[in-house]
Amino acid sequence: MSHRVLITYFVHGTTTDNEKELATGWNPGKLSELGLAQSKELAEHLKDKQFDVVFSSDLQRAIDSAEIVFGGRFEIKPDARLRECNYGNLNGKPYKLVKLNILNRINTAFPSGESYKDVENRLKEFLDYLAAQCVGKHIAIVAHQGPQLALEVILNNKSWEQAIKEDWRHTGDWQPGWEYAFNF
Repeated sequence: MSHRVLITYFVHGTTTDNEKELATGWNPGKLSELGLAQSKELAEHLKDKQFDVVFSSDLQRAIDSAEIVFGGRFEIKPDARLRECNYGNLNGKPYKLVKLNILNRINTAFPSGESYKDVENRLKEFLDYLAAQCVGKHIAIVAHQGPQLALEVILNNKSWEQAIKEDWRHTGDWQPGWEYAFNF
């Protein structure tokens, strides 16, 4: 018998670090004026959408976005497994330094940080939790680039190289939520 969890994935709003082209990583991050406006606009767009539960990364920028978009309508459950990749020594540094080495960091951790495979392993643990706790439910996730790429790898059978190359952030093709079906 097959079971399923439907996931709608949302990225947090633009941060002050994004605007300065800094890699926030495991730093809390702060929504910029644009990020606040994006979150309010998304809340309006989703006002009639129903979810069984909303999960958020436990990093402040994701929590703030989740609260603006879903607060008062749904319980928001922060979860550290949904954190951005830990860029280690590059947390808070220019994003171009992360981007320069991104393909070399799939299996090898950033100095004092983690690899993208580590992010994938965190997401696999999170999916195991969903399989045990959320069968048949439609959940929302508010998080970051790394976890979304990990879902592309795990649920859409992409290689990390393919997920990175096809990342919507290269073209600016943002959308109000990405749908993933987790069948198990």
